Amino acid sequence: MTSCPRVLLVPASLIFLCVCALIPFSAAQTAHSEQLQIRPPLLRSVDPPAKDATADQLDKRGDELRMQKLYLDALDYYRAALAKEPNSAKLLNKIGITELMMQRYKEAKKSFEKSIKADRNFADPYNNLGVVMYEDRKYGSAVKEYQRAIAIDGNSASFYNNLGAALFSKKEFDPAVAAYQHAIELDPDVFARTSRGGVQAQLPSPEDRARYDFTVAKLYAKMGFSDQSLEYLRKAMEEGYKDFKDVYKDAEFTELRKDKRFTELVSTKMPTLRD
Repeated sequence: MTSCPRVLLVPASLIFLCVCALIPFSAAQTAHSEQLQIRPPLLRSVDPPAKDATADQLDKRGDELRMQKLYLDALDYYRAALAKEPNSAKLLNKIGITELMMQRYKEAKKSFEKSIKADRNFADPYNNLGVVMYEDRKYGSAVKEYQRAIAIDGNSASFYNNLGAALFSKKEFDPAVAAYQHAIELDPDVFARTSRGGVQAQLPSPEDRARYDFTVAKLYAKMGFSDQSLEYLRKAMEEGYKDFKDVYKDAEFTELRKDKRFTELVSTKMPTLRD
C-alpha cells in the first residue's frame, strides 16, 4: 500500500540540543545521509471547493488531488461532496483512504466504520479497515476484516493478497499460501501492485523475508509464471533463504528447472543467511 511520510513536530529545545551536539563535527565528517531536516507541515495548495459544484464534480476532483498526493485538498473536496450527499459510503471510504495515506490511523478507522455503517454490503471499507488493523499489527483483527470483505466480494485479488499478508505475519503459512494463490489466480500481477494499493507482509527478520520470497516464487512457478518466479527466487537467494535447496525437489519448480535462466540463477554463489 502507498504511504505518506509522517510529519513530526520537534520541540525547539530538542532542536537546540541536536545542533549543539553536531557543532564539534566538521562538515567533511558529516555525510549528507546523516543530516536531519524537519519536513514542512502539510499545506493546502489549491482553491477551495466551489459552492455550486456538484457532488460528482467534487468527488472526481478529490480523486485527482489524492493521486497528486495533495491530501488535505483532497479531503476538502471529499467532505464538500459528502455535504451534498450525506452518509455516502463511497465518499466516507475515500475520506478514510486519504486519512490512511496521511497515517492518520484513528481518523481513518472512524471513517471506514462510518462507511460500513452506511452500507453493510460495500466490501471496500471492510478491507481498508483491515489495513488499519494490520498497520497497528493487530493481525487477527485484520484477518477478520479481510474475510468480511471477501465474503461480500470474492473476486478481488487485493483482498486475498491482504489476507495472505496478515496470515503470513501471524506465521500461519499454509492458509497464507492458499490466500496468496487465490490472489494470483485472480490477478497474476497482484504482488507488483502492492507498492501502490496493497499490503505486503510485515516481516521482522531477513529469514522471514526470505521465506516469503521463496513462497511467492513457488506459487508463481506452480502457475507457470516463470519470469515472476525467477524474480522472487533471486530475492530469496539474496536474503539467504536457508532451505533454498528445496528448489531442486519441490514439484512446483519442475517446469522451471528446465528453464536455462533457472540454471544460470542457481549456479551463482548463494549467500549465507544474514543476521
